[in-house]
Amino acid sequence: MLQLDQITATAGDFTLTADLTLPETGRIAVIGPSGAGKSTLLDLLAGFRTPDTGALAWQGKTFGFLPPAQRPFSVLFQDNNLFPHLTLERNLALALRPTGGAPTQAERSAISQALDQVGLAGFETRTPGALSGGQQSRAALARVLLQKRPILLLDEPFAALGPALKSEMLALVEQLATDLRALVILVTHDPQDARRFATQTILVNNGQVSPPQDTETLFANPPEALRAYLGT
Repeated sequence: MLQLDQITATAGDFTLTADLTLPETGRIAVIGPSGAGKSTLLDLLAGFRTPDTGALAWQGKTFGFLPPAQRPFSVLFQDNNLFPHLTLERNLALALRPTGGAPTQAERSAISQALDQVGLAGFETRTPGALSGGQQSRAALARVLLQKRPILLLDEPFAALGPALKSEMLALVEQLATDLRALVILVTHDPQDARRFATQTILVNNGQVSPPQDTETLFANPPEALRAYLGT
């Protein structure tokens, strides 16, 4: 389980609070208005920000003191973070050897397998500029798969894609999450993303991170803060 035990984090006059537990596997959406604290929540989990109080734990072991590279998360950002001058093989190799250098034969085999998993078999020698937006998203997803972390944080990685491509990518992540028995946490502004992808949804509003609820139940009977956000 992923536990956020009485977490508080303050930046200026903004304070985020969270006290909740997430399952070992599953698909969780995080939704709320801009400035509510969604990105702050991901930063706390990933290690880009330190909480003022409280503890973070995975499978009963605290990790709040660990640097990002040693935490149980891989992160997929909106801009994909692919280096334009490197081939996909070299881009993905950075997940295995962050200091750079040519991948070994075993690493090249793992990279090819990851590309195959996301529908990009044979794309090793292509550069990001030779790919469509959807293919770049697939390549970025392959890179985080190589990290083999039990939790995947998605920070609106498909927001720039059109509706059909976004739906396709969410379906791919859903399948991979099931195959890998991973916990996937998707931050989104789009309620349709949450309803399409997540079995449970976390509402973040005015710095308050609410415990996860069944997605369809939450949207069928939204609390006042969610109704205001949805405009209903």
